[in-house]
Amino acid sequence: MSDLRPLGERAVREIAPGTVVGLGTGKAATAFIHALGERVRAGLSVRGVPTSDASAALARDLGIPLVDLADVDAIDVDFDGADEVEPGCDLIKGYGGAMVREKIVAAAAKRFVVLVGDEKLVPVLGTRGKLPVEVVPFGLPVVRRKVAALGYEPVLRADAGDPFVTDNGNLVIDVKLGPIPDAARLERDLLDIPGVVGTGLFLRTADLVLVQRGDGTVTELRPTRT
Repeated sequence: MSDLRPLGERAVREIAPGTVVGLGTGKAATAFIHALGERVRAGLSVRGVPTSDASAALARDLGIPLVDLADVDAIDVDFDGADEVEPGCDLIKGYGGAMVREKIVAAAAKRFVVLVGDEKLVPVLGTRGKLPVEVVPFGLPVVRRKVAALGYEPVLRADAGDPFVTDNGNLVIDVKLGPIPDAARLERDLLDIPGVVGTGLFLRTADLVLVQRGDGTVTELRPTRT
């Protein structure tokens, strides 16, 4: 889905004046940042906390004031995309490689709003076939062996022939998998591996998912939690 402007325009309606806003990374987050920039130019007062260098640069270009996490007590609402959303609103993120910073910002936010096109909706996490995992470079050999021992294929992500490097200076392996029967257990198993910084599993984090449909309308999904 190329034109996500309706999604971005719907998302900015969730923002009250004077709030601190998390600025996600990726196509949907970019559409949101552009819509927010228009509102800021029209007089909306906000401060943004970006999840990546790319989002920070875009926000600056659009005139959105930025602050560091250290400068605020909390983020009022965080907006970010996702690569998979299952019916209960659990997520896989990280195809853009920013999942660790994205998870930190989401954890610091009072509300986490997820923005996706309807092609990102899946019946169960893992449907699209990979789970990004951020890895300390020194630990890569150990992480690869232990991921393989769990029964999965670890593929080092490349960028123009070289290893992809995150804004944190780490590497990313894309764990090849199918539908995940127990996402919480897989998260624990991966985080137990020395050298793993974080995974793209975002479980029980989303408060609202805004979905842009093929006709440009935007609908809402809310998590089912017990």
